Amino acid sequence: MKIGPSKKAARSRAGLIAGAAALGAAALALWIESKARRAARDNPPTGQFLEVDGVHLHYVDRGEGPAVVLLHGNMVSLKDFEACGLIDRLAQTRRVVAFDRPGFGHSSRPRDRLWTPAAQAKLLSAAFRLLDIDRPVVLGHSMGAMVAVELGLNHSQDIDGLVLLGGYFYPSLRVDALLTAPVALPVVGDVMRYTVTPVAGRLGIKSAVKAMFMPRDIPDDFFPILSREMMLRPIQLRANAEDAAFMIPAARASQLRHHELQMPVVIVAGADDRVVDPEAHSVRLHHDLVQGSLAVIPAIGHMVHYGAIDELVAMIDGQFALAPAVPLVAEAEASLP
Repeated sequence: MKIGPSKKAARSRAGLIAGAAALGAAALALWIESKARRAARDNPPTGQFLEVDGVHLHYVDRGEGPAVVLLHGNMVSLKDFEACGLIDRLAQTRRVVAFDRPGFGHSSRPRDRLWTPAAQAKLLSAAFRLLDIDRPVVLGHSMGAMVAVELGLNHSQDIDGLVLLGGYFYPSLRVDALLTAPVALPVVGDVMRYTVTPVAGRLGIKSAVKAMFMPRDIPDDFFPILSREMMLRPIQLRANAEDAAFMIPAARASQLRHHELQMPVVIVAGADDRVVDPEAHSVRLHHDLVQGSLAVIPAIGHMVHYGAIDELVAMIDGQFALAPAVPLVAEAEASLP
């Protein structure tokens, strides 16, 4: 059967359109990759690196005294704690170690495992030993709070207590997880991360961050310090999507074990948090714990560590003594004549 001229022309046009679309997508991918490389050059690491179980882990280590470890949430990096001033404040009296979680900031995220909160906690526990971080207080914000809970559940011997900010602790509908799920997939997600997702992210990132800070305004130095382009790199988009996809199943599993958290836990939430409902998560967790304290700060949203830094530092200092405990053997020897 012969194909008529009109059908041949239609197929030819379709082929041309498909070819042009492929070329356009390739050009867009090259542009996105160049933007990512430039972002990394323009925002060099501010800390040091540690190789842990195949991960190139970036961290900053400041101050002296009892240790506090800081774990950031999604979208951002350890720069979030620099921007809000928490690292500088805590480093006045403590050793402060802030990590870029895998795939965020300057840390790598190998594809040889599923980066669940439990997997991230296991990695960080190993990092504590390599860096000689002795039983720190672990402060986690948002997704970082989920990782902190896993440290408390599975590595309690390594930590002294938890500070959980704006955390998600019980399974509930997460629209962001549904929307970003395809970005976490192999192949399909790779294509999206180098084409439509970074473009859409550039259009929507300000609105997303605005929701995180509401009812307050975004601080003027937030984007200059954290860098939009660093937040929109394909590797960080993958980390965001994967973390969001793991949130609900991780919360479903950990909620059955909250009673196992025997160490002191400080829970802090913004009363006006529009990202994570404080009543459904922070207040509920407080009721499930053996020992802990809760503060719901009025007129503050999800980024509670920006709006209530004085209260936060005071709570940490009040709950966790600055002076390290004196070993019992030393006390016994001191009492000898």
